[in-house]
Amino acid sequence: MKFDFLFQSSPWFILLCLLAGAIYAFVLYQISPTPWNKSTNRVLAAFRFIGVSLICLLLLNFLIRQITQSVQKRTLVLAIDNSQSMGIANKQILSGVLSQLESLKEKLQEEDFEISWTTLDGQNPEKATDIQFNQKSTNLSSLLSGIKNAQEGNNLSDVVLLTDGIVNEGINPSSEKFTFAVHTVGLGDTIPKKDIAVKSIYTNKIAYLGNKFPIQADISSYGFQGKTVSIYLKQGGKTLEKQVINFQQKDDLKTVSFNTLASQKGVQHFVVQVDVLGGEFSSKNNQQDVYVEVIDGKEKVLLMALSPHPDIKAIKSMLDKNENFEIDVKILTENPFPDLSNKNYDVLILHQLPDYFNSYSNIYKPLLDKGIPTLFVLGNQTGTTYLNQLNQVMRINSQAGQTDKVTGYYNGNFKSLNFEAESLDLIKQFPQVSVPFGDITLLPNSEVILYQKIGSLQTQKPLFAINTGPKKSAIFAGEGIWTWRLEEFDLTEKQELIDDIFLKVVQFLSAKDDKRKLRVYPISNEFLLSDKVVFETEIYNGIYEKMYNIPVALELKDEKGRVRKYNYTPSADNSKFEISALPAGVYQYKANASVLGKNEQSTGEFIVKDLQVELSNTTADFDLLRQLSAQTGGKFLPASQLVQLEKQILAHKAPEKIEANEDLKEFINLKWVFFLIIALLTTEWVVRKYMGGY
Repeated sequence: MKFDFLFQSSPWFILLCLLAGAIYAFVLYQISPTPWNKSTNRVLAAFRFIGVSLICLLLLNFLIRQITQSVQKRTLVLAIDNSQSMGIANKQILSGVLSQLESLKEKLQEEDFEISWTTLDGQNPEKATDIQFNQKSTNLSSLLSGIKNAQEGNNLSDVVLLTDGIVNEGINPSSEKFTFAVHTVGLGDTIPKKDIAVKSIYTNKIAYLGNKFPIQADISSYGFQGKTVSIYLKQGGKTLEKQVINFQQKDDLKTVSFNTLASQKGVQHFVVQVDVLGGEFSSKNNQQDVYVEVIDGKEKVLLMALSPHPDIKAIKSMLDKNENFEIDVKILTENPFPDLSNKNYDVLILHQLPDYFNSYSNIYKPLLDKGIPTLFVLGNQTGTTYLNQLNQVMRINSQAGQTDKVTGYYNGNFKSLNFEAESLDLIKQFPQVSVPFGDITLLPNSEVILYQKIGSLQTQKPLFAINTGPKKSAIFAGEGIWTWRLEEFDLTEKQELIDDIFLKVVQFLSAKDDKRKLRVYPISNEFLLSDKVVFETEIYNGIYEKMYNIPVALELKDEKGRVRKYNYTPSADNSKFEISALPAGVYQYKANASVLGKNEQSTGEFIVKDLQVELSNTTADFDLLRQLSAQTGGKFLPASQLVQLEKQILAHKAPEKIEANEDLKEFINLKWVFFLIIALLTTEWVVRKYMGGY
């Protein structure tokens, strides 16, 4: 423990305080003779000196800094890979290894270590016997990074990682840097097992009704050279296609492709299955599920521009990222009379239209009159006078040809669409775009996504805004979107931020208004087998105010026609309903409720997936574990040599970590000083009176 004194005035004032105390004591106790002896006189003088000096010191109000230092205990984490592939190992061996780790924990605790358990799913069991080996994938990098974050501030010196080294998710853990030693304990068989597996499947997430789409599967085999097997594409137990392959090598990989017809709307469940041959290590990896959403046509987007411009290419590149968009581009100066009669468009994007002279209004005005949601992208040829007559987003009062150079910044109060505010700070670093110079007035039902930033000044002028009213529309008031995409790629090597903003705006414009009084929907379209399926419920009255405490009947129907029925009542505190332990497959749901005396219904579908990645590879990878331990200063040991691990850990001389706590207190706030002064002066007064003084 260490004390320091911090003065808020010159420390020379302390001498004045002591001098004041000395003068006070001298004047009072130099009188002779006294009713008491010299020894008592000196004691009373000392009491008065100390009391008066302390009172004077209180006036200086200096600070006392108390620093307390302590040596932290070494911390060790026992990390267990509790994935399914670990459970495939010999249960007796696994149980024995966990018992040895329990024993190791007790011995190290006797050596003054802080010990804790952790697993892939972040659980912290008290005992190893409580761990369930049921995780569907292995991400060792995430496991170790989680330990690093959770133990920040502690003296974490060692991590013992029990695993088979099979990584099927995340990055290679040996490519990261850790400040602690990772001692790896390898469990499992490094010799490949005789097996056939559906390794990987590649297909489109979306297919269009009536079209054919490919499903490609990688089939791996070990130990079946010269054998022939059949691979099937099935749906609902019915075989759609069959192919035969021959394995020519001991360790072989074959790729097969099926081309099937999207004949039904909705999420379709396919199964790729391979024959089971005698002697296989496991038959559970001989098939994989495939889910494809079949939709009836794409959202049709018309991108109409006055003349060629780099922004047009940029906007089309953004929209091409969404497979559900079909984009037509029409350049009016190149084709003044485009044929638009054969398509009903869902979204209209007008680039630099209307122009100064309101040219081509006979082409796009009929589309606007139909009420098609429109995104206006402005440029140096945009006629703001005509634009003000056509849009419901903003009014722009500017002169032709007058522009300003601005960049953008995100409106943190914007809530209609979900954006990550922190990532959007990058926009402030983007190049300037040209905007009309003048006053801009936001119209009712409009919300700003991006404001204009002129130099270092953040203005309240809209740069990108949307109208969420009955006639949905949006305006991006700048010219030079293409430069933003180039700059983003230069800074991040990605083109995601700006693309995400424009894609979400176009998706918002293309979305059909939902006028239902009852809306029940899952929080995700896909769930894993181990997840709870969570439904969100919204009930509205005639003016679309939320209502609660109305019973809802929910019915789920799986692919085999089996029906599950549930009843619940959403409240203002909890509008969600959870369902556990649903088998894998495609589910259609139907919810019913009586809202204001009328039966309302909400329908949809979702997927429950059973991932089999842990079963596609069961060969332990000890080379990865050796590399990880060597890189972090730890040791690799096979499970059979686990008894040596205690010596390895104790031999690892990690530097001590000293924890220092600093406490600042004002001298005037110390209670003991007050009581000391009272005690000194009271004692002096009592003694003086007792001895007959005054």
